[in-house]
Amino acid sequence: MSDSSPLPPVRLHPEAELARDALSTPLLSRAARLARWAGPDTRVDAGGGLVEEQLPTAAEVLGLTGDEAAAYASEAWRIAVDAGLVEIADEEAGTVTAGEDLALLTGGSPDDVLAVWLGALEAVLAEASVPDLDELIEAMDEGGEVDFSRLDWDPEAEAAFLDGVLGNLYLLTAGEDGPGGGPVPLPALAASVIVPGDMSEPTNDILEQVSDAMMRLDDQFRLLEPIGLVVYQPVDEALMGEPEEEPAAPVDETDVSRYGMVRLTPLGQYGLRARLLEYGFEAPAVGDLADKGADALLDGSASYGPHAARAETEQWLARREPVAAARELLAAARGSDEGAPLRRLRCQQALSLVGGQAEPAVREVLDDPELGGLARVWLSELGAADVPAPSEDMVFWLTIDTVAAQLAAEGNSEELQGLVEGLAQQHSGFFAAAWRVEHPATADVLEAMGRLHPDKRIAKEARKAAFKARSQQGR
Repeated sequence: MSDSSPLPPVRLHPEAELARDALSTPLLSRAARLARWAGPDTRVDAGGGLVEEQLPTAAEVLGLTGDEAAAYASEAWRIAVDAGLVEIADEEAGTVTAGEDLALLTGGSPDDVLAVWLGALEAVLAEASVPDLDELIEAMDEGGEVDFSRLDWDPEAEAAFLDGVLGNLYLLTAGEDGPGGGPVPLPALAASVIVPGDMSEPTNDILEQVSDAMMRLDDQFRLLEPIGLVVYQPVDEALMGEPEEEPAAPVDETDVSRYGMVRLTPLGQYGLRARLLEYGFEAPAVGDLADKGADALLDGSASYGPHAARAETEQWLARREPVAAARELLAAARGSDEGAPLRRLRCQQALSLVGGQAEPAVREVLDDPELGGLARVWLSELGAADVPAPSEDMVFWLTIDTVAAQLAAEGNSEELQGLVEGLAQQHSGFFAAAWRVEHPATADVLEAMGRLHPDKRIAKEARKAAFKARSQQGR
């Protein structure tokens, strides 16, 4: 994901609910239990980890049994240290005390709890970028020290790879108007960061890279699930011994799930958005614009999908008196800049949410050259009486404005193509008159109509009209 990629607005769960989720994650809850257990007799090694002799007791405190109990206890302790739940009181003696952040988990605000969880998340993400134990053992020299030069490991590249994967997962699942919050197949996620966007058919080398990336991600998501970032269905172990199969090749839906499925949790959405904001990305959330002016609402929600735009507008309207809100929206919708047509479309959609209470404000702009057409359409859809008929000039101006807004909102969509075909069919002399419309977007709209209309003769008429409009603008 590049820093220029548009990020969808996400609808976050309430902070109190997210804080409860954070406290119940296996890793943070274990870390907190160990932090409360730690005392003057707790001993750590030079790296801050629990000494080996204390791991069985720590595992017992956590209620862990089995071969992996000590490893899980060790992992929980590392998180307790990294998240500030415990502090090394005496480095030489290796003793610990409770950290300042431990009290925040029980006595702090939801924001405090989430800040502690974010610290734990960063620690887990850092650990996920480190080579696994088998690789470290293989790279050990005769003295038992890890020879990092023997590892095929670039810390910055590994961290960037994982950040890219998580960024794409956010793009795929966070927005209400996108693919949705369902699980993403691991092959598709790996391919999203490996396969070049302009490559129509992946080469064998690329497919091998995707397969390798899947195996790395399988290990990483297993680490990230206990901190509550994702829900993960691991790669089927039976596939590990079948190298002749192509994990990234298209298969039916049932088989795809065997190659791993991952989705963000609500807590994961919150965590990744916080990281994106820290890295300087614009990562909007529904409700960000609720306390801002109508100009910020109409401009800010311009790139939102329909569901997110409606949710944002509903929150904005909930804080305002209907007639005053309608007046503010109409005032913000004026303008001849490039974004004005889409602002007017968003304004009309917002007024529909206000309903009949907005009628007095809408009638006030019936004579406005930019808003009069919008006002007539809105009043007619409301079923209001005494709506004055629009002039021919107003009809053509509104038509250009509407198509310009649709172009900005949807691009060359099927819906827009249908609108263009309908306009040309309903008005036989449309292009002969449309090029004269004094609207900043007239030439661009006519060019788009020529590009979108399937009938070559009509498309040619549209292009000729666009040329005339540009000539008129140049005078």
